[in-house]
Amino acid sequence: MNLGLHYWTFSTPTETAAIGPTLAETARIADDGGIASFTVMDHYFQMEQAGSADQPMLEAYTTLGYLAALTRRMTLGVLVTGVMYRYPGLLAKIVTTLDVLSGGRGRLGIGASWYEREQRALGVPVVPVPERFERLEETLQICRQMWSDNDGPYDGRHYHLAETLCSPRPLTQPHPPILIGGGGEKRTLLLLARYADACNLFAFRARQHRPVPRRRTAVRQARHQRAGGHARPTPRRLHNRPGRTGRAATQRHRLIPLTANLTRPERLLAARARCGQGRA
Repeated sequence: MNLGLHYWTFSTPTETAAIGPTLAETARIADDGGIASFTVMDHYFQMEQAGSADQPMLEAYTTLGYLAALTRRMTLGVLVTGVMYRYPGLLAKIVTTLDVLSGGRGRLGIGASWYEREQRALGVPVVPVPERFERLEETLQICRQMWSDNDGPYDGRHYHLAETLCSPRPLTQPHPPILIGGGGEKRTLLLLARYADACNLFAFRARQHRPVPRRRTAVRQARHQRAGGHARPTPRRLHNRPGRTGRAATQRHRLIPLTANLTRPERLLAARARCGQGRA
């Protein structure tokens, strides 16, 4: 089993000058301790269900570029990139850059984006949810095309690229792993079956906070088969709410939410022991 560390807060310790050193030390300990992946959030304000919006938050891909120079083994990614925050062609180049400079350790995690407060505050267009999913699918298509041998144009409903040249190509072949995050059974699961290598599925509805209906298991299987795949075990979500350790995705990869300062090695190793021993 592979273990991952999700770093979702920059509030401990409280001093701004300590954010960089704390992040660096945590990443080094995780890398040396056998953690397989390190992820950060794609937010500019802290999530309100995890704290207050004015708590410290760093831009995700700049943070991962910093960590790429400090680590050697872990994969690096965003859990998950908001589709509205970057043009698709530029996002493909950003993830490619991360993959090349990290020696083939970049990952693309992406979702339809939901945090409208930060979008409105920072001037990011806020569009209806159905359009976000249309843009999400086109973004996935563009990234996959840019990471292929096809350098030709892309003509979608929302995005139009005259050419999809991406040089250099990612070191990870055929492309960096793609993770899709979300909770809807109508669009998220279908996109997962068509384009993704992993998933981050929410186990609770955002408003009602009721458990996901059990019929989703059958829906997932049916949609996966219609997309051209074979029946397979239902993927588990990669992480739970802040402060809880989630179940393994397809029982092979688990994230440790960083709810406290894990820069002390014994804390990180204790968290790792609670999730299982080492790598499969």
